[in-house]
Amino acid sequence: MNDKKTIWIAGGDGLVGKHLVKMLDKTKFEIFILSRKTKKSNEKGVHYIVWNTEKQIIEDAPIPDHIINLAGAGIADERWSAKRKALLISSRVNSASTIKKYLESHNITPKTYISASAVGFYGHRSDEFLTEVCKPGSEFMSDCCVQWENAAKDTGSLCQRTVILRIGIVLSTLGGALPKMLMTQNLGIFNYFGNGNQYYPWIHIDDLSRLILEAIENQRFKGIYNAVAPQEITNKNMMIEIIQTNQIKGLLIPVPSFSLKLILGEMSAVVLNSNRVSASKLLSEGFHFQFSNAGEAVRDLLTTKK
Repeated sequence: MNDKKTIWIAGGDGLVGKHLVKMLDKTKFEIFILSRKTKKSNEKGVHYIVWNTEKQIIEDAPIPDHIINLAGAGIADERWSAKRKALLISSRVNSASTIKKYLESHNITPKTYISASAVGFYGHRSDEFLTEVCKPGSEFMSDCCVQWENAAKDTGSLCQRTVILRIGIVLSTLGGALPKMLMTQNLGIFNYFGNGNQYYPWIHIDDLSRLILEAIENQRFKGIYNAVAPQEITNKNMMIEIIQTNQIKGLLIPVPSFSLKLILGEMSAVVLNSNRVSASKLLSEGFHFQFSNAGEAVRDLLTTKK
């Protein structure tokens, strides 16, 4: 008798999605990745389902026990034109509504709906201590996250449990912020942004994947969680810690705020905003972080090439 649970993953080909698929126990789960193109997986227990979020269509697929939605265009991939901002929102909202439409039309009630969100929900908040009950900011990213979360709650209403993860900076050598933070390492130069006093909430990609697995299997997980390591650290101190822990030689110099605003425009908020985000709710649920120190997290990543 096959007792394997079925998981749908939207955004399964992204940085976090790929890592999560590797970590999932294929003897316990049958994995179906929602993809815009027809693909064939070489890995046993991993399959692809074609979907179109603009037309809100999903090809016939096995009934999901759990749905993980990590889909969305890259926040820092391109400068924020009006067209790009519309895409950042629609790619998130439409993915959720496409899943909702399929569940409704097939009368399916999955056990769990897990959706990504981001700490950008809070906007620039200086050194304010931010918990899950804090109100959103008043910037573009805040508005994007509010619409993202509302769409997640709407789709999640058709499931037995909904979990929304406000994710911080995901540390990985394979993409995201870390390769950019270390890109001038060979020149013996490292940067911090503005005055460097902005708080940078972060999470090791292993811990984020473990958290998603915990949210699937632990029935206590419900509602919104800040998916960040417990360490509260500023941008400048984070760079100092990474350099010292990994015994890297280099000069740490600031990139002025005005230069970033000139180059990146409104998107400079991604590196200049301060979010002192609390992990206390996750800790109170009993979740154990393997990595609570940014320097040690980066050392692990550089060693394992994750």
